[in-house]
Amino acid sequence: MDALDRLRTFIAVAEQVSFARAAAARRMSPTKASRAVAELERELGVPLLRRTTRSVGLTDAGARYLEHCRHALGELDEAARALKGVGSHPLGRLVVSAPGMFGRNLVLPVAVELMDRHPDLEVELLLTDRVVRVVEEGVDVAVRIAELPDSGLTAVRVRDVRRVLVASPDYLARRGSPESVADLHDHAIIAVDAFAPNNEWRFAGDRPQTVRLQPRLRVNDMAAAIAAAAAGVGISRVFCYQVVDEVRSGRLTTLLDAFAPPPVPVSLVFQPHRQRSAAVRAFVDLAKERLR
Repeated sequence: MDALDRLRTFIAVAEQVSFARAAAARRMSPTKASRAVAELERELGVPLLRRTTRSVGLTDAGARYLEHCRHALGELDEAARALKGVGSHPLGRLVVSAPGMFGRNLVLPVAVELMDRHPDLEVELLLTDRVVRVVEEGVDVAVRIAELPDSGLTAVRVRDVRRVLVASPDYLARRGSPESVADLHDHAIIAVDAFAPNNEWRFAGDRPQTVRLQPRLRVNDMAAAIAAAAAGVGISRVFCYQVVDEVRSGRLTTLLDAFAPPPVPVSLVFQPHRQRSAAVRAFVDLAKERLR
């Protein structure tokens, strides 16, 4: 069995969680499938699978290697399709990562529309507020809400989002509205760890200001912070797209808008060579149109 066949067999075993099912899918005997993975492990010098009499599972090294294998074989399959004249049609598996609320509210509709347009395309949407490692984690396109450092990745800026302070009318009726940044020290603050891990909030206005605040409530989830603000717990800082419905309905009010910091860019990030992928191109083009 050649190297590519061994890789495809390993992927099949990992996805089927069974040598027998993988062998059936690959039209070979379970013994041959087991031998192929064992040869691959000997060649690499690390175990890729944990085997028991009842189950098969990936080791940590196997999980990392699986993503690399999927993408490497995906590139080869894509090159073959291009040579056959079908490379312009999005198909196969596209992995997209995005921050949780932005992904649910804005990226998911893009993915659904893209799948409607291209029935042979599968999308895996990873929603997480941590910074995903595009190459190491096998992500085709990552949505980033931040000023991006220089890297070897291609970044396409699609929009900006503003950061706003919000509180409920009930809270403001009880505690009053802050008139200046310094007034925030006299208020109950709801902090989101990912936004300000050192409790510092930055503001603009006539001159940049930074204030260090002592939160009354700390959370690691933006939806929880918004719910707490709407319940009258205090003042929180969020991205504008996260509270559109709450502000329109009157459940939340924005504060100190004149001191808002500069908008934050939203970018689509991917490896430069992935721009040749029809699926990546289709997603980026549609996301640029919809997100703007």
